[in-house]
Amino acid sequence: MNLGTVGTGWITESFIDSAKLSGKLTLTAVYSRTDDKAKNLAHTYNAAHYFTDLEEMAKSSEIQAVYIASPNSVHFEQALTFLKNKKHVICEKPIFSNTAELEEAYQTAEENGVYLFEAIRNIHTPNFRILKEKLHMAGNLRSAILPYMKYSSRYDLFLQGEEPNIFSSTYSGGALVDLGVYPLFLAVGLFGEPKKVTYYPVILRTGVDGSGTLILEYQDFVCTILCSKISDSELPCEIQGEKGTFILEDAAPISEIKFIDCHTKESEIFSVAQEEKDMVYECINIAEIIETNNEQEYEKLKEWSKKVMRVTEEARKQNNIVFGVER
Repeated sequence: MNLGTVGTGWITESFIDSAKLSGKLTLTAVYSRTDDKAKNLAHTYNAAHYFTDLEEMAKSSEIQAVYIASPNSVHFEQALTFLKNKKHVICEKPIFSNTAELEEAYQTAEENGVYLFEAIRNIHTPNFRILKEKLHMAGNLRSAILPYMKYSSRYDLFLQGEEPNIFSSTYSGGALVDLGVYPLFLAVGLFGEPKKVTYYPVILRTGVDGSGTLILEYQDFVCTILCSKISDSELPCEIQGEKGTFILEDAAPISEIKFIDCHTKESEIFSVAQEEKDMVYECINIAEIIETNNEQEYEKLKEWSKKVMRVTEEARKQNNIVFGVER
């Protein structure tokens, strides 16, 4: 399948490398607003075409699917442009700014006979599937703690008075939508949609959250998600049940899964070695859904994205975190 990309940052290059590794996607076109950046990226990855006009790219017969990794706030309009031109869209997390955009984009994809995916790498990996299959071993779940806290180098710029995209309400930034979605997708994929959501953020001068604690209430247990772009953490993830505890080295990538029995105290490792370029798994899964018209798998991913969006939107609403596209 011929692939185009929108964006020239490191995440785009990681996706291009993973797409090549998958053997399912062939890079044929790249886009940037800047001619030099588009030309350089195309040259680096041997893409036959480069564009500085998004509409022209969307109309091109040289691509069947596009990967979008532009600032969060422009995902929606760019995705619609490609969907309306009958191109499959893979949009980097967070897919859009709110549920209204998400619903309209899914409707547009359906009307044009194409697929729309949120690029979230951890839920496509072999170790996520293993964890989901083995989760019953913990018995009745009683607690889950899922941290994902990474100090951003762009916070240094923020402290100097600048406003990088990820710390800007204009560009739909903040810790929850940028990093918190990794453990949140784990929670939704493993436990389903919570009954109640409560968010306690650290609000920055730009009106977005630099860090926060998200509480997800389920029928018989609580899941606590810690996210931050202004501090680091070495805490592992834990899922605690009456029969045992699962310990994950990290929410993304899920490199190790350890289970400790509550009664015997014996431990067992269930994880397998994964590709270092772990975006390869989402590339393979997404390409196979398109190739085989796997509606069941597509609907599952679609529902997970909707549930995650409802949670982040509710969390923002509670704290008056309003993005520029919503004003």
